[in-house]
Amino acid sequence: MSLLTQTEVYDEITKAQTTGNKLAVATIITTSGSTPQRTGAKLLVYDDGRMLGTVGGGCVEADVWAEARQALEDNKARVCHFTLRDNPDVPPDEEGMICGGEMEVMIEVW
Repeated sequence: MSLLTQTEVYDEITKAQTTGNKLAVATIITTSGSTPQRTGAKLLVYDDGRMLGTVGGGCVEADVWAEARQALEDNKARVCHFTLRDNPDVPPDEEGMICGGEMEVMIEVW
């Protein structure tokens, strides 16, 4: 997935509104430590589950996607906090969060 331009984001919002579909826009608003993307990166989540853009991929993107789907269902914006490191009890041979940082993501429903 690639980073979206502001024009692409607004075009997708307009398309969704024109067709009567809902769209969640997830935007990284703060980061600390090591994160896969920087502040401002966006992930669009459509009401049918499709995605466009990226907030980092992997586990964190799956978590953001799930929160965006819930926001769409609730029709309510939210700010979510994500920690990009595993709990200490996760065995080292299991794949998981490796960045180690933290980020906040604002999810808006359009």
